[in-house]
Amino acid sequence: MTDARLRRGRVSLGLSFFAQGVAFALLVTRIPAIQDRYGISDALLPLFLAAVPILAGVASVCAERLVRRVAPSVVLRWSQPLVLAALVAVGAGSQFWHVAVALGLFGLAVGALDASMNMLGVSLQRAYGRSIMIGFHAAYSLGGIVGASLAWGGAHWELSLLVSYLPAAVVLLPVVLVASRWYVDGERGAGPGTGADSPAAGAAGAAGGSGGSAGVAFSVLLPFCLVMTFAYIGDSTVANWSAKYLQDVLGSSEELATVPYNAYMVTTLLGRVVGDLGVRRFGAVAVVRCGVVLAAGGFAVVAVAPGAWVGMLGFTMLGLGLSVIVPQTFAAAGRKAFESGSPGASDAAVARLNVFNYVGFLVGSPLVGALGDAWSYRGAMLVPLVLVLVTFRYAPSFGADSARYGGGHERPRVVDVGRGGNEV
Repeated sequence: MTDARLRRGRVSLGLSFFAQGVAFALLVTRIPAIQDRYGISDALLPLFLAAVPILAGVASVCAERLVRRVAPSVVLRWSQPLVLAALVAVGAGSQFWHVAVALGLFGLAVGALDASMNMLGVSLQRAYGRSIMIGFHAAYSLGGIVGASLAWGGAHWELSLLVSYLPAAVVLLPVVLVASRWYVDGERGAGPGTGADSPAAGAAGAAGGSGGSAGVAFSVLLPFCLVMTFAYIGDSTVANWSAKYLQDVLGSSEELATVPYNAYMVTTLLGRVVGDLGVRRFGAVAVVRCGVVLAAGGFAVVAVAPGAWVGMLGFTMLGLGLSVIVPQTFAAAGRKAFESGSPGASDAAVARLNVFNYVGFLVGSPLVGALGDAWSYRGAMLVPLVLVLVTFRYAPSFGADSARYGGGHERPRVVDVGRGGNEV
């Protein structure tokens, strides 16, 4: 594959991550408005919110099977417009069943999109021969900040859901469709002997390749599945409980209580902007361990905070710590599976791992809420702290300590694409 093709693939995939961040933030930050529009009761709302990640997990499993027949780029090319269409449908409906169908479609499309998007990211990083995966998730975080800002504007000016969602979809849809022309599927061959520049890899990529059978031992993926689950338990804790914690436990004002999640999103972006540089400089194991220590420290600060400002410092630390763990988990699991030598193993590993994204999201919020009600919210913060610390034990699974790309097969700098002043 040529350097120019890889650079175009990297930019186009970054746009896809960005668009997904915008769409998801627009949906989740307007949940109260959706509830009011369709008359969803407080009792039914948790079922609606749980249905989206459950359907996304089902779609992620289906994506694993689908990419054995078509390239991940094809799945991404068609699932992303469906996500945007479902978002508009959520805003355009008027009856209860309308939102049920729209959210169901959104969940199914998001599962396929998340899986295929990360498959492409992992294979493109392998073709580059250096860490670029965290940068894709930085684009997602940036999109989340943009989407949340648009949602705030819609709420502030009391715009309808359709008026809030439609312009974003109209702008993003042609962007992602045009960008999809330059997606790069990377290797579809069998194992590390099939390099990104090998004739076999090039032929498979040009063919849009069938993955064939994709056997990935569960023992290989287990550490990464646990890490992914624990990371999203931490993330969902911040998303769902930071405002309540600051207001009810630390005695902040309602206005100030909205700040921690925004600070968390910004520091997540900052951590991901520099994350790839950290992996290249210090190795994936060191970066993951550093992220674990920062995240655990953040939860500890939140749990013992005497006031709102110290609590916000803890949530800020959490953003920096958790920011690198998820993208590195996808990258390391894909590499491990690729080294197993089974055709399509990397794609299968990413799709299966993606399911635990939704498992963590489903478990995290109810777990912290139940512990908070039964015990105390300060005590409840210790649970994600302990779970994140468990990740420290699995850090060696992310590659050799000396590896700068997260594996033991670092490629020479002379073959790096986009290095120096030409880096994308």
